[in-house]
Amino acid sequence: MRIYTKYGDGGATRLYGGVRVSKSDPRVEAYGTMDELNSLLGLVIALVREQGGFPSLIEEGSLIQQELFDCGSDLATANQSRPYKQLPHSEIWLEEKIDDYLAQTPSVQQFVLPGGHILSAYYHQLRTLTRRLERRIVALMEIDSDINRVNLHYVNRLSDYFFVVARYLNHKLGEADQLYERSPSVFKNKKRGS
Repeated sequence: MRIYTKYGDGGATRLYGGVRVSKSDPRVEAYGTMDELNSLLGLVIALVREQGGFPSLIEEGSLIQQELFDCGSDLATANQSRPYKQLPHSEIWLEEKIDDYLAQTPSVQQFVLPGGHILSAYYHQLRTLTRRLERRIVALMEIDSDINRVNLHYVNRLSDYFFVVARYLNHKLGEADQLYERSPSVFKNKKRGS
């Protein structure tokens, strides 16, 4: 099997279904950003494994990598040339995980600065890269409505997941969250559904 095709030497690529586009196309930007995020998540999973003590994060990270690949596959599919892969249950699973980790961390009323333990800092990096992916998906939606809306919902929840895991890790590893000192009170406790 050859890994190189030379097809992209002219600056073009093909989407699923055969549509030819520039490598700077917003779809390519979106699924390329997903690939960056998935690669960083692979690194973080390796670091968590090396740290030990958090097998659930390794398992969850591996599941998220699968979902991100589905998301990227959907983003690379133009003209609904095949059924979408990412389904609504993926965002519901993330919401459950977010609520679980949130219940295990001290409440905060201010913005949290990225940092603390090295693992927490990496999860904040995942969060910010997820926000970039979200922006890429929104930019694509603004010019092409033919995308799986679940992708955007999932990515929006995923950045929240990475945020609460970053805080959870700081808490479990004995590192205090560093709060933004000039932050107003932003995280008010609200009951679900209100």
